Amino acid sequence: MAQVTPHSGSFRDPAGFIFTDNGTVYRQINQAGKDDYDLLMSSGLYETLTEAGLMVSHREVTKHNFTKDAARYKIIAPETIPFISYPYEWSFAQLKAAALLTIEVQKIALEHGMILKDASAYNVQFIGKKPIFIDTLSFKKYEVGEPWEGYKQFCEHFLAPLALAHYASYDVLKFLETNIEGIPLELAVALLPARARLAHGLLSHIYFHAATKKRYENAGVRGKEIPKRRLSTFALKGLIAGLESSVSSLRPPKQRTEWGDYYTFTNYSDEGFEEKQKAVTSLLKQIKPRVQTVWDLGANNGEFSVLAADLGAYTVAFDIDPVAVGRNFTHSDERDRNMLPLVQDCVNPSTANGWMGRERDSLFTRGPADAVMVLALIHHLAIGRNLPLPRIAEFLAKVGKNIIIEFVPKGDSKVDILLASRKDIFADYDERHFEQAMGEHFKLVKKMPVKHTKRTLYLFENKA
Repeated sequence: MAQVTPHSGSFRDPAGFIFTDNGTVYRQINQAGKDDYDLLMSSGLYETLTEAGLMVSHREVTKHNFTKDAARYKIIAPETIPFISYPYEWSFAQLKAAALLTIEVQKIALEHGMILKDASAYNVQFIGKKPIFIDTLSFKKYEVGEPWEGYKQFCEHFLAPLALAHYASYDVLKFLETNIEGIPLELAVALLPARARLAHGLLSHIYFHAATKKRYENAGVRGKEIPKRRLSTFALKGLIAGLESSVSSLRPPKQRTEWGDYYTFTNYSDEGFEEKQKAVTSLLKQIKPRVQTVWDLGANNGEFSVLAADLGAYTVAFDIDPVAVGRNFTHSDERDRNMLPLVQDCVNPSTANGWMGRERDSLFTRGPADAVMVLALIHHLAIGRNLPLPRIAEFLAKVGKNIIIEFVPKGDSKVDILLASRKDIFADYDERHFEQAMGEHFKLVKKMPVKHTKRTLYLFENKA
């Protein structure tokens, strides 16, 4: 009998948990979640959400080889999410899309006599560029007059970080990695500029909300009885509509970034750029039979990520620049289901965090990818960030089974720019030392110059 062990990030809800067996993801529904799950399935809410593509579908598993559990009611197998991402890896546009999805799910739930018992950003994932609700057990029966328990969580997970980013910088969203419970309302009030009080909805949903929360907390400390709040269905729907309007009104900050216009100012000639596209495509086709997932490191706006997506590989387009990632996300085309843009600094990648450092997976835990593309990036790592070539090779060996990498030599105008304002201490930065470093972990499969440039493309296969 297979042992059922909850995933390290799925333990907070007594109604059930996620677990895996032989690579398949399952959700156990406990007796504590029985009534709400049955209502979800019988009320028509499940069909409405899944048919609209707003929530993952699932199948109930009636025959299994799992150990007996007195707390168990049912086991379901949800739709597979190709790559699990987290709010602190999303662009502004993605966090906003996840917020609006949560609101839409909440509105539809009320129409079916149910309500979301929480509003965590971690209840949302992306399949390509499409947000989708994943927590089957977030729904409970709606009792007329009850307040929305997830209101504070929605404001701290979605509205507060979006508002702070809108008024300040994309960098605010990085706070979510060290504040996985969201941005506290009191902190948002302290950091938002005075003019934010005049913004649509922020006065009530952040400022008044924070003040009310503090008043209730102080009353509890003084031992005063706190009256149970009642909220009519009409008022609840008004609250939800107000949140939706507030989120919709927020725009990304007017902030220029280093790489946001990278492909506008590339040093490639039109011929060189086209030749590079052809070369990368040929290398991808060469390994296509054994490649289902591709990570594109330094993907910028996804200009080359689409080459892998076009070949049917699920492609995660990582870049350090939130503007570039946001542009990639908001650019819609037929590849949307195959390409997921994410904000990621491979010099300081996402680490495992949360309870006991295991609630959210690190980037390494979510790999390795079948193939990793490293195009026009190595000079930024080696020269811009002072990373020795052997350390870069070691990193790539942990994240990819096959590596398509572009070596950008000294003499290339982009390298010259990096060296223009600093002393050249990089005596080992050349093709010979690069090939030697990669050879410690990889077998060289193919080497090809990029026509009309000084650059070279390589295909390596991991020895491990």
